[in-house]
Amino acid sequence: MAMIHDRIELNPNVMVGKPVIRGTRVPVELILRKLSEGATEGDLLEAYPHLIMEDVRAAIAYAADVIAREEVLVARELD
Repeated sequence: MAMIHDRIELNPNVMVGKPVIRGTRVPVELILRKLSEGATEGDLLEAYPHLIMEDVRAAIAYAADVIAREEVLVARELD
């Protein structure tokens, strides 16, 4: 099991290893999707009362770090 950002864990026995909020089965992806659909942090905390504000912020920070490490390969056309 890997701990990321203190509040995010990757455990192959929980949600098939997807990143989740530590000690829950709430995937980072779910939090990001809800936020992208217009949910507020308050909406998430109300819907998932076992979460705290730091969990939501950790999910966002985790996603930002994953994107920051992403490698982009550009295909070039051969003349």
